[in-house]
Amino acid sequence: MNLLDKIDSPKDLKKIPREDLPELAREIRQKIVDVVSKTGGHLASSLGVVELTIALHYVFDVPKDKIIWDVGHQAYTHKLLTGRKDRFHTLRQHGGISGFPKIAESPYDAFTTGHSSTSISAALGIATAKELKSDTSKVIAVIGDGSMTAGLAFEGLNQAGDCKKDMIVILNDNDLSIAPNVGALSSLLSRTFSAKYLQDLKREFGDFLLSLPKIGPDAYQFAKRAEESFKAFITPGMLFEGFNFDYYGPIKGHRLNHLIDILNNIKKLDGPVLLHVLTQKGKGYPPAEKNPVFFHGVGSFEAETGAKLSGQKNAPTYTEVFGHTLVELAETDQKIIAVTAAMPEGTGLVPFSKKFPDRFFDVGIAEQHGVTFAAGLAVEGFKPVVAIYSTFLQRAYDQIVHDVCLESLPVIFAVDRGGIVGEDGPTHHGLFDLCYLRSMPNMTVMAPKDENELRRMMMTAINHSSGPIAFRYPRGCGLGVSLDTPILPIETGKGEILANGRDILILAIGSTVADAVEARRILMEKGIDAAVVNCRFIKPMDAELICGLAKKIPNILTVEENLLQGGFGSAVLETLCDHGIRNVHVKRLGINDRFVEHGAIQTLRARYGLNADGIVAAVISMVRQ
Repeated sequence: MNLLDKIDSPKDLKKIPREDLPELAREIRQKIVDVVSKTGGHLASSLGVVELTIALHYVFDVPKDKIIWDVGHQAYTHKLLTGRKDRFHTLRQHGGISGFPKIAESPYDAFTTGHSSTSISAALGIATAKELKSDTSKVIAVIGDGSMTAGLAFEGLNQAGDCKKDMIVILNDNDLSIAPNVGALSSLLSRTFSAKYLQDLKREFGDFLLSLPKIGPDAYQFAKRAEESFKAFITPGMLFEGFNFDYYGPIKGHRLNHLIDILNNIKKLDGPVLLHVLTQKGKGYPPAEKNPVFFHGVGSFEAETGAKLSGQKNAPTYTEVFGHTLVELAETDQKIIAVTAAMPEGTGLVPFSKKFPDRFFDVGIAEQHGVTFAAGLAVEGFKPVVAIYSTFLQRAYDQIVHDVCLESLPVIFAVDRGGIVGEDGPTHHGLFDLCYLRSMPNMTVMAPKDENELRRMMMTAINHSSGPIAFRYPRGCGLGVSLDTPILPIETGKGEILANGRDILILAIGSTVADAVEARRILMEKGIDAAVVNCRFIKPMDAELICGLAKKIPNILTVEENLLQGGFGSAVLETLCDHGIRNVHVKRLGINDRFVEHGAIQTLRARYGLNADGIVAAVISMVRQ
């Protein structure tokens, strides 16, 4: 029996001798690679924190002590050590365990995560609650260096340092070059300075200096500045010391003995502490070490070689079409600027960044800043294209309202991953953008039925100078349609009739249009004649087309891959009401007031009736009624 097989909880981990822990780390890495090669997932970041996770569970008493994993990309080892190894093969599969920490899944998951930079704020809230309850257990936030680029992380640091709450922040630094002075001296000093007796001595000496008549406060400040100068020379921790955190590090994150020693020391300290740990993404798996970007979020691959399994791909992805089309448009329009939030690969902007480096801006994990930054560009006459996943654009709601829509600035929003996105689950599904974007004054919102229409909508957006405009498109491959050249814009607010019919009117938007067309074919075989409209625009809606058809075909089905409350179907109802269309029977098909679980995209679309079969079933139900 290997070591991992003996562990069903952190209590079992603590029984393993320290000298055997490196072997446990090797077994965990093998397990993660074997499973993720089949399920896909966030591999490189999870492999980078194996030793750190083992050390945390070896030292702290979880779940009494709370560990909050920022984003959750790093949490696979945590899941294996907390009673989920027998279900680990179901990772990110429908009905299986989540790819992120989830309160409902395990008492060892202290906070549900999925979006970055929340851990420090959540940890501070938990630490404050513990203090109010006279609970002396520890709270630890583990945050990556990328997540530290978001303002939310610094807001949490600011309050935590100001109120001096008892909490530990571990900065998992696997990319930034902010720590040039790494080596044996830095590691030794961090482990030595964190010892409780030295910290007690430091405080006692500070109290002694302050008690000296007349010269006390000056002597104390001199000593403090001398200590800070020494730390600045040895370590890069002055930023965190400025937030009133006791800083230790940087320390190498793959040396278990050193990690356990320093965590045992820090565990005894009071007040806010930050430990800076240096790790390597993909550690222990050579393909991921060489290409951590590819293995950050990866599909299935060959475990032995790391080679991507060749899946059937008949068409480019919507993201690829967006990226190449933006380059094409920018070649003839010098005012086009691309903005993304730490996702140049994910949003398809790498070709643009190489072709037009002076017109490409990656703002880091800072969606709020990115939107307002784009607003500033628009004020000066440029055409900023803000490419952000739907789920992450939610973080910039206020900036879209106040900094863009209020003055009707021509900012273009390329909303990638609109709709159901699959295995990453409820924190990543883009099921709210139609609701929140269409509610904003001056905003135009559209969604293409295929990749060629995406290109046309991009041209429409570039030519739209009267205010902000957004187009949302799904994850995954297009339909394989031909791409028109030249690219022709679409008239704003105009839908198109794809098929005439007399029995029922199907109004579809975006990714649901193709399924609506397929559903019509099936319905015709059943003797039901359906009209199908590609509405294209959620706002402004083609009221003339929709109301004209509704007068002839009073049975109407709306289909959207979005939340029903306030979404496309709601917009249709409002349009019919506002134009006095009364004698109609409308059924809305979409996601009804819930968060959608993780699972394969097609599995989830079938489960929620958002495929051709689901549309057919909804139509037959309406006809029977």
